Amino acid sequence: MSEPTAPTSLPESPAASRGRPKDPAKRQAILDAAKHLFLAQGFTGTSMDAVASEAGVSKLTVYSHFSDKETLFTAAIEAKCANVMPEPLFSLEPGVPVAEMLQKIGEAFLQMVYNEESLKLMRLISAVGNQDQTMANLFYEAGPLRTRNEMIRFLKRACELGQLQVPDPGRASELFFGMLQGGCTHIQIMLGCSEPPAQSVISEHVAEAVRVFTRAYGSA
Repeated sequence: MSEPTAPTSLPESPAASRGRPKDPAKRQAILDAAKHLFLAQGFTGTSMDAVASEAGVSKLTVYSHFSDKETLFTAAIEAKCANVMPEPLFSLEPGVPVAEMLQKIGEAFLQMVYNEESLKLMRLISAVGNQDQTMANLFYEAGPLRTRNEMIRFLKRACELGQLQVPDPGRASELFFGMLQGGCTHIQIMLGCSEPPAQSVISEHVAEAVRVFTRAYGSA
């Protein structure tokens, strides 16, 4: 009996091609292009074709990284938040003073809020939110809601370690970020009537908010 011949190799399937590692440099270029266009033209006015052209890649490449415009917008906001307020920032280890971590969280939060890109995006959403509800909803879920959820996780951990007593972490989270943004100064900055404060001013403001917060929720 003759020896069986080896099977002829088949062309690679589309599914196999999709399984290849994606180029992180192209992904970053797409995110940078998307942030620029979303700020300039809003969510509705930005097309995936425009993002591809701005990033210097094909439209197919854009879709291989991000399945649709909603996913791309969400990823752009998440990348911005993660760059300034990465998840490890909300990790409280045993023996680390909670006030020290709250100070870091507060400073990072205000640096993110008062960043030029963040201010432009907030002003844009405030101006067109009613007409571009998708953009407003996606921004809230990828930005403020993400930060709130991370803070809730942090406060629960602080309670587990006996450093705080917080009956309602969700409410406490809102109070903490509310103290950071409260007052006329924040409104002036958001309206463009005043420049963002210097780092030394931010640090002092956060320190005062942390003192008030820890007095209210400090462990007995």
